[in-house]
Amino acid sequence: MDDDTIPRGVVDPEVRAYVYSLVSALGGTGADEDGRYVLGDDALACLKDIKRWLKLYDEKANRLDVARCLAEANLVKGDLLEILAAWPEDATEDRVKSKIALACLEILVPLTWPIEKTELHTTVNHHRHIPYLQLAQISYKREILEHASSSILRTAVRIGLPSIALSIGERQSRDEGIIKLLLYFLRNIVMISAPQNLPVEWNEAEVSRSATIQSFHQQDVFALLLTIASNMGEDFNTQDVVVLELLFYLLKGIDIEKLFMDEVQLEAKKSSDLQGLIAKEAAMLRGYAKNAPTRHNRFGTMIWVKRDDERMSSVSGQDVLSNSQKTMSKMDQSKKWNRPKQHGRNAEQDPNHYDIPVPLTAAASDNLRSFVEEFLDSSFNPLFSHIRRAIEREADRVLEVHAQQYFFLVSWFLEAERMRRKNKQSKHSKKSQAIGTAFEADSYGIVASVLNQETFILLNRFMQDRLDLKSWHEVNAGMRCFTQILYTVQEMAESNPEEDQEIAENIQNRIFYEETTHDRILAILRGYKDQGFSYLDAATELSHVFLRMLERYSKENVDLQIRSRRRARKLKKANIQVGEPQDTTADLESEAEDVAEVQRVSKERKFDFSRFSSKFMTQSCIDTFVAFTIFYKDLSTEQLKRAHRFFYRVAFKQEMSVMLFRLDIIALFNKMIKGPEGLNLASPMFGEWDELTRQLIRRMIKKLQQRPELAVEMLFSKISSTVFYLEYGYEKQTITSKPRAPAELEVKGSLSREEQIEIVVAVLHNDKLDAIDFVKTALKSAIDERRSWEAEAEARNILNGENGQDAENQTDSFKPPSIIVKPDNDERKLAMFKDNQLRLLMTLAGFERIGVDDDADCTWIMPSDLTSTQLQETCDVIDRSRSDPITQYGSEDPIPVEEMLRRKTIIRRRAEFDDDSEGDGLASDGEEEFLFPAGGPTNRKSDALAELKKKRRKRRVDNTSDVEIDDEAQSAKRKARALAELEKRRKLKSDVLVHDSDDEDDEERDRDFFAREAERRKGQSLKVLEALNSAKKDGSDTSIGSKRKRSNGEDHRSKKIRYSSTDSEPDEDELPRMQGIQSSLDPEDQDPSTTDDHDSETPFSSPQNNPLNEIDLNKALLPRNTDSFAAGKVSTLAMDEEEDEEEDEARLLPGSTRLRGRLAMLDDSDDD
Repeated sequence: MDDDTIPRGVVDPEVRAYVYSLVSALGGTGADEDGRYVLGDDALACLKDIKRWLKLYDEKANRLDVARCLAEANLVKGDLLEILAAWPEDATEDRVKSKIALACLEILVPLTWPIEKTELHTTVNHHRHIPYLQLAQISYKREILEHASSSILRTAVRIGLPSIALSIGERQSRDEGIIKLLLYFLRNIVMISAPQNLPVEWNEAEVSRSATIQSFHQQDVFALLLTIASNMGEDFNTQDVVVLELLFYLLKGIDIEKLFMDEVQLEAKKSSDLQGLIAKEAAMLRGYAKNAPTRHNRFGTMIWVKRDDERMSSVSGQDVLSNSQKTMSKMDQSKKWNRPKQHGRNAEQDPNHYDIPVPLTAAASDNLRSFVEEFLDSSFNPLFSHIRRAIEREADRVLEVHAQQYFFLVSWFLEAERMRRKNKQSKHSKKSQAIGTAFEADSYGIVASVLNQETFILLNRFMQDRLDLKSWHEVNAGMRCFTQILYTVQEMAESNPEEDQEIAENIQNRIFYEETTHDRILAILRGYKDQGFSYLDAATELSHVFLRMLERYSKENVDLQIRSRRRARKLKKANIQVGEPQDTTADLESEAEDVAEVQRVSKERKFDFSRFSSKFMTQSCIDTFVAFTIFYKDLSTEQLKRAHRFFYRVAFKQEMSVMLFRLDIIALFNKMIKGPEGLNLASPMFGEWDELTRQLIRRMIKKLQQRPELAVEMLFSKISSTVFYLEYGYEKQTITSKPRAPAELEVKGSLSREEQIEIVVAVLHNDKLDAIDFVKTALKSAIDERRSWEAEAEARNILNGENGQDAENQTDSFKPPSIIVKPDNDERKLAMFKDNQLRLLMTLAGFERIGVDDDADCTWIMPSDLTSTQLQETCDVIDRSRSDPITQYGSEDPIPVEEMLRRKTIIRRRAEFDDDSEGDGLASDGEEEFLFPAGGPTNRKSDALAELKKKRRKRRVDNTSDVEIDDEAQSAKRKARALAELEKRRKLKSDVLVHDSDDEDDEERDRDFFAREAERRKGQSLKVLEALNSAKKDGSDTSIGSKRKRSNGEDHRSKKIRYSSTDSEPDEDELPRMQGIQSSLDPEDQDPSTTDDHDSETPFSSPQNNPLNEIDLNKALLPRNTDSFAAGKVSTLAMDEEEDEEEDEARLLPGSTRLRGRLAMLDDSDDD
């Protein structure tokens, strides 16, 4: 090439001169040798110098000048390939020729290395040389694949065979380098492809993928790859990633379904594709023919459209004259805004893209299919398990792109295995019709290396990391891999071998067990936004397959459990004091606690599929499938079915058709069915889409009649509250739960307050030192304030004493005010409500909490009855415990201080209406339930005591008469009194519930009341002591004498129980018990005419020896029936007929003892 044709400044002239001189000295062809290539005298040194120039000048200086000069000098075609072709196969032992061939390979690898443009390293020199070098590399590949005299690839394989033949223990680093050099050369040949933006002067089929596959098959490259891959991990270690890259660039873009078709199926597929293209073209022509120009409408047309707002718009074209719909459609098309697309960082085309389909010839398809089948049978498990372990340990040879290539190849080979099985099954089904044998599928053990738990963990981590980094192409590879794993597991579950079914069951359990996997699938579907159609296709397919398999699996396993992870709260670390040494042991313990906390937040729960599927019914998920459905013209039957199933699930399975009531969605569905440019009528999915659209529009019209507001909401996306309102007609009511206070704690055992404080401080000392310091600060502040007040009070008392006033009264009248404890920050305020350990320390320190227990804003105070001395003692105890905390409590059997705390038992008072008896809730045994219980004596200011004494005197006068009352009159009188008492209780409104609010503030009345109650208790205790003494004096002889008098028929007088003047009325709790006692007596015991004197009365049994005292009288003393209840009322009234008040009070205790004994005997007879 002349120097005049080369622009000045492209390459340094000195560099060009040196390179050209080396190329010339390498060798050449001559007429004397019949056109054969002849090496120069120092060819090996020239090759080494060229290699040195490439390394030191181009690589080190980041320039491409040497490569440009070598391409211009035609080094590859004119020298290197001729040298390799001249190396005969029987001259392998020739060391000189072997070295020269290896030196040629060392130069071919950098010359064929793929050129990448990076923003950081690209210079002006790169922009000058890269287009020329790309065309040069294509010429290199064409000459290597189709060399006229020799097979260059086979020769390259011969260079590495001696190193490959050695065992891994015998190989040296040079041998490993030769093997890697050979694999990189093959990888470069596969990677080189025709650039899209550069013209080529030769046929592109010469450097196509089919030509590469044919050359690999004919020159034994596939055999070499199978050998290395099948022995990966045994004889080869570091070559795994190179083989991975080679397979990736060899297989990307190849249609697997067509690859495993035979000739008949392939021809049928091609004919169907051709028919589909012809049908699309015909439909396009029909649409165009309606408005196609003719020789009579060559003139332009423009019309004016008058809109509703009295504005005019112009529309051009004769196609708008047909009807108003065409006019409006044309106007809408002119108003469409083409939003500029924002290309992300992954939008640039790079060699790692695998979305562009690559066609193959029939011969290349057959050769590649045989290679893939052999690779699956022998090399898949060793290679991919070895690469997975290298990716997990992040080996130095593993790059970021290798993980993406790994998962893409896993998905590709899993799909290839599925298609191979499907093809075998279809072939066997044709033969079985004639023979009648059943199809026995092979085991899935040939792909077991990517179906284990380690692969799932790596895949989940890879997808989550790339999703966080928004590396969409890598997420796409992960989604494809996960989808093919799900497909493979589904087929395993449906296969015949039971072993494969059990493995599939185990794999599904592992996949569906983690809730993070569910959330990731949902996040991928929701997060779609202009990532490309390939990403959209992969996301919708993954969500469709995952949702369908999970639904089936949850139906088969009703008790499916999943592990949900929740975020652990950050542990509060103690503030390290300045100057304090750091304890490494404590750090290790804190790390162990952090690990335990992480494990603690992971828990199992029962899986609910309806709840999970409802998460897909959001507007973002629907928008993703709508964006996918927009490409309905280019979608296959499976893809149309996928979108249809999702919209059917939304509208009918989940009953969320409101989410689809949006104008753009309805217009899209209507366009697919009605047109223009609708779905093909011959499509298998047209009928299902037609039915879905009709049912959806029918529901929309019905919903519009029910909710006219939907006409406005159809313009917008819908949130959950809007959907709820449109479904039910009212807004969703949300109930916010109030925070609850934690369980109160207490210290075990009967310990002093100081000991309890020491234990609580020791518990808080572990990780809550700031809480202890807060309590100390609050105490010190309260001490200062309380001392100031006490000093002021003392000074005031001295001043009042000088003035002659009573100092004690002044001290009692002025109490110190309560001190409010304020939290220092919001976290402390929450801890004062939630932290039960801090609450326990504050309570022991004397703090009091004012307000409701569940109120988070209630106030803590320092009460006024605590002096500064007491507060100082508490503060000293806390300070001493903080500086020297105890770790264990107890001397003989010490236990940790954490175990000294327990929940405080709260004894709840039983409600008055609770009943242990089982029944229907009605009053039993004739007892009536009253609206208001007796609330104590009614407050009356009348002189009731004088009136009662007056009535008693009148009764004593009446009882002195000798007129005897018969039994019938006495019974009638008793019943009348019982009915009157019953009517009185029905009308009762207890003072507990109904009272005058003015009485609440009557302090003088309360003081008098409590004084009377104290006097009553003192008098009652004296009466009890007198009754006990009289019972002891009587003895057993009195008891025997009493029985004799009864047997002799002497006049008996029943005991009367009477209250003193201070006990004018019986207590509320004693009244039912006394009624029950009196009503349970025999008729002769209740007769007032047969009463006995006090001297002859003896208790039924002594209190010390009576076993009936142990009987639960609360149950036994209840009235049995209405008659006994009435009798009890009369007996209660008869208790007032007593002559002497002091005598009756002395008999109270023996009489009650006898009555209890009689009552217990009656109860036993009733039960029998």
